[in-house]
Amino acid sequence: MSAASLTPLAVLHEVFGYPAFRGQQQAIVEHVTAGGDALVLMPTGGGKSLCYQVPAIVRHRRERGVAVVVSPLIALMHDQVGALEEAGVHAAFLNSTLTLEEAQRIEREMMSGRLVLLYAAPERVTTPRFLAQLDSLHERGLLSLFAIDEAHCVSQWGHDFREDYLALNVLHERYADVPRIALTATADDLTRADIIERLQLGSAQVFVSSFDRPNIRYAIVEKDDARRQLLRFIRDEHEGDAGIVYCLSRKKVEETAAWLNEEGIAALPYHAGLDADVRRRHQDRFLRDEGVVMVATIAFGMGIDKPDVRFVAHLDLPKNIESYYQETGRAGRDGEPADAWMAYGLQDVVNQRRMIDESPAGEEFKRGQRAKLDALLALAEAHDCRRVRLLAYFGEPSSPCGNCDNCLNPPATWDATEAARKALSCVYRFHQNHGQRFGAVHLIDVLRGKSTDKVAQYHHERLSTFGIGADIPEAQWRSVLRQLIALGHLRAEGEYNTLELTESARSVLRGEVQLLLRVPAEHPKRGRAARAGGTREKAAPVPLDADGQRRYAALKAWRAEVAREHNLPAYIVFHDATLAEMARSQPASLDALGRISGVGARKLEAYGRDILRVLEAAP
Repeated sequence: MSAASLTPLAVLHEVFGYPAFRGQQQAIVEHVTAGGDALVLMPTGGGKSLCYQVPAIVRHRRERGVAVVVSPLIALMHDQVGALEEAGVHAAFLNSTLTLEEAQRIEREMMSGRLVLLYAAPERVTTPRFLAQLDSLHERGLLSLFAIDEAHCVSQWGHDFREDYLALNVLHERYADVPRIALTATADDLTRADIIERLQLGSAQVFVSSFDRPNIRYAIVEKDDARRQLLRFIRDEHEGDAGIVYCLSRKKVEETAAWLNEEGIAALPYHAGLDADVRRRHQDRFLRDEGVVMVATIAFGMGIDKPDVRFVAHLDLPKNIESYYQETGRAGRDGEPADAWMAYGLQDVVNQRRMIDESPAGEEFKRGQRAKLDALLALAEAHDCRRVRLLAYFGEPSSPCGNCDNCLNPPATWDATEAARKALSCVYRFHQNHGQRFGAVHLIDVLRGKSTDKVAQYHHERLSTFGIGADIPEAQWRSVLRQLIALGHLRAEGEYNTLELTESARSVLRGEVQLLLRVPAEHPKRGRAARAGGTREKAAPVPLDADGQRRYAALKAWRAEVAREHNLPAYIVFHDATLAEMARSQPASLDALGRISGVGARKLEAYGRDILRVLEAAP
């Protein structure tokens, strides 16, 4: 093998078909290839996988040996192994989907040194049997590197803590001379420090990429019949697109998926309570078919490489900004425009506060979780640029993006200080009246002076606060209460979410705290909303004339046949952007085709002549 083919750049071009590295990829790849340890923080869609795949291939070509990729995700293992094999790289996974005979065959491949990358879950990697196999490989110089994906899972401060990750420090203790690269898309300073300590990466070089995903448009709306709001969002902006809808509970996942199907949206449920075969079928359909909406709990998504997810919607508030960022980051991995849309309301704030308060965790941990929730609530209630606030959380300065909902339609604000004092005074009057406590609905009824059965039952029309907020609409009162709970001036208690004052409410009642809130407003439909009804052909990622669009459609049809034949998602054969560039440039030779980004040597050999025939035959 020539010395030229042993460089990272040569591997990037020959195997993956890319002309150059992006951002910090080259520095990371060269550092790890040379034997250094690294902690890599890079947003979803930023190209983390290449940061360990390229060093693994280079080190294998130089010395043989296997790179062990630690991942908790069966979906990611299947997808990445399929993509690597398509690119001509010998890769495999060991997980529970294999038969005993299949697992033994892969172990033989691993022990022979012929395997380039092996994907395995942390609980398997740390078993005595697997460690004994690693010992044997190490003694023979056949361990090339360890890649620890989703490294935030090792930290109790991370948003996806997994106990199995804690045992991975054994890799440093037993194989100190084997380079390790730990990767994650989201980690604040506390989580980063925890990763370094628990994985013994004290000497590792830390690479932090920009967290900005400029192709994602962030929008957060106040809940007002959230299902209907979601349906409007999908129909107006993303009809026929692939998307993910996150819900907090399994029941809500199933009900929402069923309802979307009734409304004509192809939707599938996914949560940990479903049978494993059902989950696998639903995931495979989402990955392979176009225009499927997956309605899921957070059990779905981490490690999903589908590049053309055009939207991620939240019907419930996530726990923290890390979760929100990771989940929304699954949209637009191909760099094309995508949406992160969330509806949230008073009940979301109450539920998240309660989950923290009722957690069996220690008080220090609870304080940390409350601080993280406060940061997310500040993002949701913000009047200014969402992206600036999101990036600031990760310590990255920025300027207004001009692309989020607040930048595109700056919200009107109002001084809710006096309204907040009225609400807290009413809660105080309830308590004075024989220690009574009531929920938000009744409180708003009293403030607005509504004559209801409950008002009559408790004689609350006699309270001095009855009707003092009649001039404020119900939606604005919900906003006031939501903010008072978010800021900790009110607390919701018990099965019925009855409200009571906290110590900090005194400062609001004394007028020492100003409350500036956004006025709820309907946002105008954006550009795509104006199109005619019916199904549409998705636009190509690059501008194409009419003939180019026909070539692009022909290439997509050919790709679909290849994907079905190989039992792979279509994007693993070629990404849309690569097909679009083929349609635009119309290469007439294999050499010209090979110069297109995304066409590696193996794919050129396997598909090149077929592609040229498709292009030639396209009208």
